[in-house]
Amino acid sequence: MTTSPSGQAQTAGRPALLTREQRHAAGKALRATVSRESLAALRFEKGRDPLPILQASDAGRVSNLVPERYRRMGASPFAFYRGAAALMAADLAHAPRIGLPVQACGDCHLMNFGAFSSPEGNVLFDINDFDETSPNVDFIVDLQRLAGSVAVAAEAAGMTEKKAYALTASTVAAYRDFMSFLAEEDPLAVWRTRMTLDDQVKGFGDDDLETKVLETLSKAEKKGKASSEQPIVFTGPDGHPRFIDKAPNLFHVGADGVPVSDVVTPALIEGYRATLLPERAMLLDRYRLVDAAFKVVGVGSVGTFCAVALMATSDGETLILQIKQAGDAAVAALAPAVAQPAPAGRRVVDGQRALQAASDIFLGWTSDASGRQFYVRQLKNRRLGSLGELIEGKALPAYAALCGRTLARAHARTGDAATIDGYIGGSDALDEALAEFAVAYARQTVLDHARLVGSGLVPQAAVPVAKAA
Repeated sequence: MTTSPSGQAQTAGRPALLTREQRHAAGKALRATVSRESLAALRFEKGRDPLPILQASDAGRVSNLVPERYRRMGASPFAFYRGAAALMAADLAHAPRIGLPVQACGDCHLMNFGAFSSPEGNVLFDINDFDETSPNVDFIVDLQRLAGSVAVAAEAAGMTEKKAYALTASTVAAYRDFMSFLAEEDPLAVWRTRMTLDDQVKGFGDDDLETKVLETLSKAEKKGKASSEQPIVFTGPDGHPRFIDKAPNLFHVGADGVPVSDVVTPALIEGYRATLLPERAMLLDRYRLVDAAFKVVGVGSVGTFCAVALMATSDGETLILQIKQAGDAAVAALAPAVAQPAPAGRRVVDGQRALQAASDIFLGWTSDASGRQFYVRQLKNRRLGSLGELIEGKALPAYAALCGRTLARAHARTGDAATIDGYIGGSDALDEALAEFAVAYARQTVLDHARLVGSGLVPQAAVPVAKAA
């Protein structure tokens, strides 16, 4: 029997858990190898230039959408940070590894958290973007990415570096405190922990914000009250529902003249259906594919193949699925190599199911005839999605702390809370180290953003990407 760095005794190829006290001690012992204070330093490759790293991640994207990606990234240092997951992963390749693996979000910034409805109808707050998720990545990678985003957001809000430092430290402290709490809970209690939005907002102590959140929830629950970003559905001349083109964000035919329906076919949907649980496949069988359109979303995702599929019953009731291309995760390079990694679509699905407290019942994966990988889920309710932006704008410190606690819950589900807690400890050593790291990385992000803006890669207007079907 041998013991791994994460505090697990290996018996016959399977981990046999040590006691909570032993695992906590194993985590504490790791400080002798990688001190918490050492995590404050930025370590860059000599001659680092952000542009080649960003451009390398353009491979496989829809070429005429790449300028739109850079236009969105050029809007602000925070927008740049959102689209630069590959850049930060490359930077973190030079940082020390503690040896405490989790299922990483992989792109853990403030705007990749948000509200959504659970299958039971409860509105939860959780991580909500998993394009970059990867197994066996050190927990500190997500925490560094989150801390950096807090510092960049603080800069965008006009805060001084001193206040950005304090805000980032308090976010890490929220992670640390909640991880300490979860370390004392049994595995089932950790797995069942959820962040219900109404409870979390009440804890902010802001009556005006609570009222606005409740109003948004009420609007989201009203049928037919889609937000301005939701696809508009109408009944076509053949009597079937159809999407209405809304360039540059929603269109049926790309600038290359290829209709999205050439990719989103009944065969693609059938391949996806095979990845669902049997009872959910039965539910999907009540619908059939009637339309599909390309939908440009986010910042980092721009240029990847992202479509919406309109599914309808024979009575005209509709279900909208989002079909997103899945590529290699940037942070996968920070994890030990595996002999047979899962297909990219399944990697995203497995990661989301592991990290989220409750996942979409229609979450699955598929591939097209060329082997290109996709994951599929219901299209997000944008009114719920906007709640994170509302809270972040009105109460950044409380929102950042909530993101810290939420990340701790996700890591405790997929890693070992007692061992992570042992490493982190009860002092503010890690809080201060990551705050120092994050403020320095925010300074670098401002420089990197300026480098992009001055490179000529950023168009000055929205890029035309579509023509009418």
